[in-house]
Amino acid sequence: MSSTDVHKETEDSGPSGYAAARLHLLTEGARSGPPRRTALSELTDDWLTGLFAAGAEGLRGVSLVAVGGYGRGELSPRSDLDLLLLHDGSDPKAVAALADRIWYPVWDLGLALDHSVRTPAEARKTAAEDLKVQLGLLDARHIAGDLGMTAGLRTAVLADWRNQAPKRLPELQELCAERAERQGELQYLLEPDLKEARGGLRDATTLRAVAASWLADAPREGLDDARRRLLDVRDALHLTTGRATDRLALQEQDQVAVELGLLDADTLLRQVYEAARVISYASDVTWREVARVLRSRAVRPRLRAMLGGGKPVPERSPLAEGVVEQDGEVVLARAARPERDPVLPLRAAAAAAQAGLPLSLHAVRRMAATVRPLPTPWPAEAREQLVTLLGSGHPTTDVWEALEAEGLITRLLPDWERVRCRPQRNAVHIWTVDRHLIETAVRASEFTRRVHRPDLLLVAALLHDIGKGWPGDHSVAGEIIAKDVAARIGFDRDDVAVLSTLVRHHLLLVETATRRDLEDPATVRSVAEAVGSQSTLELLHALTEADALATGPAAWSSWRGSLVADLVKRVAAVLAGDVPEEPEAAAPTAEQERLAIEAVATGSPVLSLRAQTEPPAEEQPSGDPEPLGVELLIAVPDQEAVLPAVAGVLAMHRLTVRTAELRTLDLPDGVEGSVLLLNWRVAAEYGSLPQAARLRADLVRALDGSLDIAGRLAERDAAYPRRRGVVAPPARVTVASAASRLATVIEVRAQDAPGLLFRIGRALEDANVRVRSAHVSTLGANAVDAFYVTGPEGAPLPGEEASAVARKLEETLRG
Repeated sequence: MSSTDVHKETEDSGPSGYAAARLHLLTEGARSGPPRRTALSELTDDWLTGLFAAGAEGLRGVSLVAVGGYGRGELSPRSDLDLLLLHDGSDPKAVAALADRIWYPVWDLGLALDHSVRTPAEARKTAAEDLKVQLGLLDARHIAGDLGMTAGLRTAVLADWRNQAPKRLPELQELCAERAERQGELQYLLEPDLKEARGGLRDATTLRAVAASWLADAPREGLDDARRRLLDVRDALHLTTGRATDRLALQEQDQVAVELGLLDADTLLRQVYEAARVISYASDVTWREVARVLRSRAVRPRLRAMLGGGKPVPERSPLAEGVVEQDGEVVLARAARPERDPVLPLRAAAAAAQAGLPLSLHAVRRMAATVRPLPTPWPAEAREQLVTLLGSGHPTTDVWEALEAEGLITRLLPDWERVRCRPQRNAVHIWTVDRHLIETAVRASEFTRRVHRPDLLLVAALLHDIGKGWPGDHSVAGEIIAKDVAARIGFDRDDVAVLSTLVRHHLLLVETATRRDLEDPATVRSVAEAVGSQSTLELLHALTEADALATGPAAWSSWRGSLVADLVKRVAAVLAGDVPEEPEAAAPTAEQERLAIEAVATGSPVLSLRAQTEPPAEEQPSGDPEPLGVELLIAVPDQEAVLPAVAGVLAMHRLTVRTAELRTLDLPDGVEGSVLLLNWRVAAEYGSLPQAARLRADLVRALDGSLDIAGRLAERDAAYPRRRGVVAPPARVTVASAASRLATVIEVRAQDAPGLLFRIGRALEDANVRVRSAHVSTLGANAVDAFYVTGPEGAPLPGEEASAVARKLEETLRG
């Protein structure tokens, strides 16, 4: 059916004809994107024109006007119809009747309608009082009726907007900032609001309004394409969900990608992020220009008076060779020659970041258009300027984004293209891969006084996740890329080796500290062998903390920091030549011995709960100790199924386990019997901790079999309806080879859930193995746990038996 046929059917058949033509248009696979939005707007125009004509016969001084998105001709499948019925005020009753003749058919079709009936004077008055109304009227478009009335309103509204711009633009900027605070940054969100988040469609419309003020204009390159891309995604979202939604939820992303003909949801998100980045950067530049113009207007009269009416000369302050500050921005000096100075982009960027000033858009574009590539390897000055840029703290982020917006970063570092705007589908990460790398460098800049080679720390921070754009283990891929990049940047062979080691092992310290038994010499020796030297260990320690802090709030805590610091101390001792001896059973503390004797005497478990704190970090000015959780000490007469019993009771009481250790305790002479000591650190999921007496009572019942933990947990799960969401990847259980001489280490990676540790403990008990210690980590929605297990006789499991236990545990967790 042609467009003419569609329009004819609409005119012939009224509302039902419009509905049929609309449905055909939205399901017609050959047309999508701007052509479909335009066709839908024209189709709707024709229908509304017919409704208007039927109801306005003999009525003068009335027009029907589309405003907002409909005024721009950008109707998505489920968009609201924003309509203004404009009249001269001569016959209010007739106008009210006409409004009913138009609004009710729209409602009858189930279309969302945002409507108003006003005279031109009322429209201008409302716009003066309500900024959102004024923005909508800037896109006013005539549909039917008195064309002169519509044109007069458009002219008046534009004149009002331009006259009031010095007052209204700061108000508009404040609204944008408030919205960004509420909705977040579109370019980093896993479930973004395509319209309201910063860098979304609302900001693109705002830039049009700023341009209409004639006060400032946005950088145009790529802006229309970015806006079109977001509109295309919203169209696909409306079609796949059948709802008027702007939020790109996780469960919809695969369907939206298919609708758009994209490879997968990650490709979709990356395109959304790229579009949002263009709009966000354009917004930053535009609002800077608005501020500059308004500031100039405020200062100019005073300057003219001081200079006797002469034109003021802008002040230019030198920052570096070829780089000056002018009017709050970093620009190129008049004598700068980018075509002869390949280091200039890095020098200008470093100077801007050090001064805490933005790079001028004109300067960046001039360098992007004319600068020559750096030679390979880079000259020493280029490498030094890169390190200076990375070490400048928070200003680094904005300067880096300015270079990236014009393609200079990928020219300097071609491998950056694979991580640019790459999403991270992990609740722990709050940034895309590329932004995370910059945030890590920003964090690392705070630790440059802790290391002997801050340049290596900063470059390692920039490169540590560079392998995430490649298949396989990103640390392994990143090591190869880091070697190449480091050599290209101009580091010598020894420094290249250090950087590649840092990238390869950037997760080593935190994974070992949280998942391995630090009392086991094999653990410490393996880390020492991987690191190789004291200086590399020092750098790796700082990189580990910077990486975690730049990941998100869930990735670092004082507890993790204390575990990593303990591991670093032990590894440093080995690297210094101190060989750790095989561990002996640690002597029990007085409290542990008291609990053990009481457990033997009573034949039942005894426990104590005690809050744990650590001294404040040097950088914490408050001086208050930071809580690490609650220490739970349990002594139990030696018996089977202790681990699942304790884990199950804790799960019933909604206690999260941070660390767990179980061992047999040597009792004082004269005391017969064997006691298991569990030293766990726990925290309440929410609310207050349960009383120790209640925990003990439930534990007694769990051990004697009178408390059905599995049934209780199943009842609680059934009481809460399952929410629709992302299907988690299946659990994975592996045996860590050569991790310990004293036990077999079984690693579990699974979706965190209440009772998970209980299920693991029960499965290991069923496999007839003993758990020597457990190291539990929860990262967002992911549990990564390591269990040191032995056979009944206390020796590590043979290889085949260990693999069988791991397979059986994996089947249990997947079932």
